[in-house]
Parts: sequence; structure tokens; C-alpha cells
Amino acid sequence: MATALAENTATDERTDSTGGTWGGGRAFALMLMISGAAGLLAAWVITLDKFKLLEDPDFTPGCSLNPVVSCGNIMKSDQASVFGFPNPMLGLAAYAVVIGVGAGLLAGARYRRWFWLGLNAGTLFGVGFCTWLQYQSLYSINSLCLWCCLAWVATIVMFCYVTAHNIEHGILPAPAGLRGALGEFHWVPPVLWTGIIGMLILTRWWDFWTS
Repeated sequence: MATALAENTATDERTDSTGGTWGGGRAFALMLMISGAAGLLAAWVITLDKFKLLEDPDFTPGCSLNPVVSCGNIMKSDQASVFGFPNPMLGLAAYAVVIGVGAGLLAGARYRRWFWLGLNAGTLFGVGFCTWLQYQSLYSINSLCLWCCLAWVATIVMFCYVTAHNIEHGILPAPAGLRGALGEFHWVPPVLWTGIIGMLILTRWWDFWTS
């Protein structure tokens, strides 16, 4: 039974050897658009709440539900403005680009190798930055933001599938066995990754969740 990624490969083989361009199947394009939209929504809500918090230091975001799930604590932290401006403003631009790429693929666009490598590098930076923020949230700030969690999952999904796409099409070099495994079990890395984060969140505040 062909997987979504395998179907993408079959669709794009015609252009791989001729024009040096690669496209993507409908499922892959929709994945980029949906994950990008989820990240964009999270970034938009956090940005709005951040501006309200700057105007009124006593403002309490709607997602501040208890001592652990407290978006306000996250927004007030130094880690929330690593580059000198609120982190979600970076997400507003990055996730919008991903949505645009997905829409282009859905319309039949094909991109050159440098473009796919650039997209992979961008998602790698995004997932690395999210991983650092996860550590800061759990073990330094000691609070959790639900909108941040949505952005984390969206970034993990897009990174895993962009990487799998590039390996499937030979844009990233990889052994044939790995290409075959990703074609059959492409869902495993994002599910396992997200599950590990969920377990870390569960164990970090185990006493709170079970009290």
C-alpha cells in the first residue's frame, strides 16, 4: 500500500531528472498549509497578548489557567524576546512563508534543490529554537503556554515531513534503507517526538497533575 510520501515520489519522478525541480503531493502540501496555519494562529494570539501585557502589566492572558499553565509567566520572561522583539513576531513571518510554500505546491509549483534545502534549514532552525524554548519553559521559567505547545507541535511536524520529503527525493543524501523506512513509516518521527515532549511535561509537574 503506497504511502503519501511514496505517492509524492511517483508524482515528481518526471521532473527530477529533467528540470532539476521537485514538487509535492496534495497531502504534503496540505500538511504544510495546516501546520503553518496552526503555528501562525499561535504566534498571532501570543503577539496580541504580548502587546496587551506591555500596555497593562496587570493583564492576564486567557490561557493563564493555573500556576503551571500560565502564558503570562512565559511572556514576561527574558526568553520571550531573545532577538530583541517578541519571539512570536518571528513566527508570524516564518509560518506565513510555510503556508505560501504549501499553497504553491497545491497549485502545482516545483522548486529547485536550493529552495528545498533552504526550507529544510529554516525548519531545522525553527525546531531547534522550539526545543530550546521547551527546555526553558519546563526547567527555567517553570510554566507552560498552550499556544506555545501548539507552535511546537506544528514546527516538529513540518520539520519531520520536509526532511522526509527531501530524503525521499534524493535532495538530502541517505541510504536506500532509510528512504524506504521513511516512505513506509513517515508518521513515526513526529508522533514519537511529540510523545516524548508530552511525557516530559507530564513528569515535570506530576505532583500538580495528580493532586
